Amino acid sequence: MSAHISNVRPEFDQPLIDIVDYVLNYEVTSDLAYETARYCLLDTLGCGLQALEFPACTKLLGPLVPGLSMHRGARVPGTGYELDPVQAAFNIGAMIRWLDFNDTWLAAEWGHPSDNLGGILAVADWLSRNGTKLVMRDVLTAMIKAHEIQGCLALENSFNKVGLDHVVLVKVASTAVVGKMLGLTREQLLNAVSLAWVDGQALRTYRHAPNAGSRKSWAAGDATSRAVRLALIAQTGEMGYPSVLSAKTWGFYDVSFKGQPFKFQRSYGSYVMENVLFKISFPAEFHSQTAVEAAVTLNAQLAALGKTAANIKKVTIRTHEACIRIIDKQGPLNNPADRDHCIQYMVAVPLIFGRLTAEDYEDAVAKDPVWGPRIDAVRALIECVEDPQYTMDYHDPEKRSIANALRIELMDGSVLPEVAVEYPIGHRLRRADGIPLLIDKFERNLRRGLSDEAQWKIRDVSLHQYRLEAMPVDEFVEMFVVE
Repeated sequence: MSAHISNVRPEFDQPLIDIVDYVLNYEVTSDLAYETARYCLLDTLGCGLQALEFPACTKLLGPLVPGLSMHRGARVPGTGYELDPVQAAFNIGAMIRWLDFNDTWLAAEWGHPSDNLGGILAVADWLSRNGTKLVMRDVLTAMIKAHEIQGCLALENSFNKVGLDHVVLVKVASTAVVGKMLGLTREQLLNAVSLAWVDGQALRTYRHAPNAGSRKSWAAGDATSRAVRLALIAQTGEMGYPSVLSAKTWGFYDVSFKGQPFKFQRSYGSYVMENVLFKISFPAEFHSQTAVEAAVTLNAQLAALGKTAANIKKVTIRTHEACIRIIDKQGPLNNPADRDHCIQYMVAVPLIFGRLTAEDYEDAVAKDPVWGPRIDAVRALIECVEDPQYTMDYHDPEKRSIANALRIELMDGSVLPEVAVEYPIGHRLRRADGIPLLIDKFERNLRRGLSDEAQWKIRDVSLHQYRLEAMPVDEFVEMFVVE
């Protein structure tokens, strides 16, 4: 005879309570967090403007139904679209993630906390145009808190090891901070966050061989958009599910996390934004950033010796375990999304050309009758081996390195000195070197489709912390509108 199952409605799971109380009650006081959030905002929007040059991205943008527009809706930077906040969040989220060229967080679960900007900016603009006046400091605060939720959940909990994509954390973080912006009560916000966990979560298969594809570029847009939808549903008074994580058999832990509860390394504050990584030099999956930097250095060394990549016999990449698990692959590469998640491709291109750009992933380069076979030939010479110390340093909260070391053996038997790079430009420990380059990158991206006047106005406010923070959100977004 089986025991009866209790139908007593439990209290909300503690991880949900911690998220909601942090969003509602924590006061961010870190000047470093706000300064870093401003740089993150600029870099993220700049990457979105660059993505508008790629038809594979722009074909997904605009209203869900062609021709539909919303009076006083949320605007999509770099376009003339005026949409409901759910669809605007998808648009912004897709374009800012498309080229995989802005911030990154590496932990037990890696991801891109700036993905939350899709929902944050869409809702902030929509609210500001409809009576709830917000300033850009509100946006930066929401970014800091979304970064913190996503990043702290990621520190000790690997969703990829159970086959789930990291955008589940975008959905949860965006739901929480967007719900706060919408004015949800504590009970409504708990309901909303529980709804985000109830959703069936995206599989990672679109990021890995043999299925790597372009969904990885719009998955975060989908997640932050869904978050806005769930927050709006909760605002109507729709019920939540208190033990969504811990319920026996039917909860997230048992269904999707091998029965294991979440582990936490630290309480929520502003740690993640303060330590987030920026992609500045190369539009490459972050585990390869230092490898690409080393490859550019080796390209110059080969040239100084009067040699080229054609003289290479073997390349050995000494790396960390996460790099091998995610981007170490051989064989045919079927599309740009496949190529920008292959460390062999991302190293072969700079060894040959001395560069790596977003355009280098496109068919025009990869399938060029001359260069395509040469890239494939160099790819075949590249082998990855794990360095346990690099793996340890990758997980060390004081270091958080993303180290790679390249060693080249030439056809004549000579070996070039190994080039090792532990920290990429954009890492906290190289932040001083990186920020001027990040601003240069932002200004280059402003020139993609914006008028001279708009560029001047955006630079004038964006490069000054307090001026940006005080600016009304709708006035800030207005500067990015292109008719």
